Amino acid sequence: MLSVYEGFFSGGARIVHSDVVLGLREGGQHHRVLSIHGEVHREATRQRMEDDACYKALTGADVGVTSLGRTFGIGGTDPAVFSGPELADTARATADADVILSLKEQPLALLRQAGLPRRPVVVALHRSDPENQGRALHDLKAAIADGTVAAAVCCAESTRAAYEAAGVPAELLHVIPNGVDLIRFRPDPARRLAVRTSLDIPAEAPVVVFAARYDGMKNVPLFLAAASAWLDAVPEGHVLMCGAGMTAANPGLTADIAEAFEGRDRGRLHLLGVRHDMETVYAGADVVALTSSWGEAAPLCLIEGMMCGAVPVSTDVGDSAAIVAGHGIVTPPDPAAIAAAWTEAVASRDTYTPALAASRERFSRTRMIASYAALIDRVYGLYAEAALSVTSPEDG
Repeated sequence: MLSVYEGFFSGGARIVHSDVVLGLREGGQHHRVLSIHGEVHREATRQRMEDDACYKALTGADVGVTSLGRTFGIGGTDPAVFSGPELADTARATADADVILSLKEQPLALLRQAGLPRRPVVVALHRSDPENQGRALHDLKAAIADGTVAAAVCCAESTRAAYEAAGVPAELLHVIPNGVDLIRFRPDPARRLAVRTSLDIPAEAPVVVFAARYDGMKNVPLFLAAASAWLDAVPEGHVLMCGAGMTAANPGLTADIAEAFEGRDRGRLHLLGVRHDMETVYAGADVVALTSSWGEAAPLCLIEGMMCGAVPVSTDVGDSAAIVAGHGIVTPPDPAAIAAAWTEAVASRDTYTPALAASRERFSRTRMIASYAALIDRVYGLYAEAALSVTSPEDG
């Protein structure tokens, strides 16, 4: 198996896909990863492949990871044009693969290049706005038309519906909801105390966590407006912001904070940046918040936070409402309504605890990986059968 990534940078899709690769390897498959970019500049953050937590997890498990060495975010490299050496590296990487996994649509521009070994491609789709990703939808449709793509995994029902509406054949779309490691993501009093102690947050203080990259789809200004209102109303409350670009070094974020707080105290707003211990951060929170406006499918932050005991409060985007149903609160995109929902969620946390505990199997990593394995086996079986029919003895 070969997985092709656009690059290694902070985001839920890469976390999920890397966990799938690790899980499939644990099940006996042999996996390698090819990354188009070796370094990515986005969300006001320089992200080197070798520094990425997913890269370290993969290589630590003896999954080979190589890169074409491109840098994203600096210069004007055409994402659909590849040099001779880049194509040679890709040909070597794909030659021994039985099936190729494409993390989202972006690598398809590479995998469709003439002269590369033909292997069935399963593309993993992780958004609910196929029309809002540049040339990605064009590349996906072209890869389906020329037979490159054999199947597509949709991480959410909203993803399946959006891509079918955009013209992708329904028979290619297979829904495999996101799952997480339930051993890692669980309520943990020791972790809860540790993160609060490290941030000087009292043990009984209500805490809201927002885990997202600094991107327009996440609607950071809406979150900050709600955070400002909530901190005014709850003097003992604290708000944690995690993810790429969630630091004081990001001028866009500092401008958003200044506008939302209008000179008021920000001492209880904690900017944590990229964290590699999200199970600890979530365990320390009472509420996991999402204020996205578009693009989300099955937000990983909601699932991870829920499994650690935080009550999810989310806007209605992608499959968020279905994930939150019975476990938390869905809000309109209004700061006052969101702030009120956080207060309600904190007050009702014990009420939601049984439902959160009972839903753990539904959000299991084991279930997700087994579904991926079954789909890959079907795709490979059909490919092998077709190849055998072409080379059957009666054909000479």
